[in-house]
Amino acid sequence: MPTRHAALLHYVLGALAAVILLNLGVRGLLRVGGFTATLLVALLTAGGLRLLFQWRQQRAPNGAEIIRLSLGYALGLGALYLGLYLLMWLQDAPGHMGQLLFLLHYLIYPACMGILLRAGHR
Repeated sequence: MPTRHAALLHYVLGALAAVILLNLGVRGLLRVGGFTATLLVALLTAGGLRLLFQWRQQRAPNGAEIIRLSLGYALGLGALYLGLYLLMWLQDAPGHMGQLLFLLHYLIYPACMGILLRAGHR
C-alpha cells in the first residue's frame, strides 16, 4: 500500500507544480488575469491530472483515489495560498472584500479538481 500512496502523492505534487507554472504562463505571458485566469488554470490542471491518471493507470480513479487526490491537492494548495496570504498581510492588511476574493480564488482549484476527477465516475 505505501507505493500506491506515494504514487498519489506524486500526482498531487505534479498538479501543484502545474498550477504554479500555468499561473506564471497564463498571467505573465498571456496577460490574462483575475477570475478568468484562475478558472483557466484550475480547469487545465484538473483536466491534465485526470488525463494523466487515466493514461498511466489505464483506468479512471476510484472513489478513494478521488478523495485522496482532491484532499492532497486542496491541502497543498492551501499551504501555498496561506503563504501568499501572509505576504499580503506583511505588505498591507487586505480588506474584507479582498479576503473574500482571495478565498474564492483558492476554492476554485479544489472544486474544479473534485468535479473533473468525479466526471464519469459511477
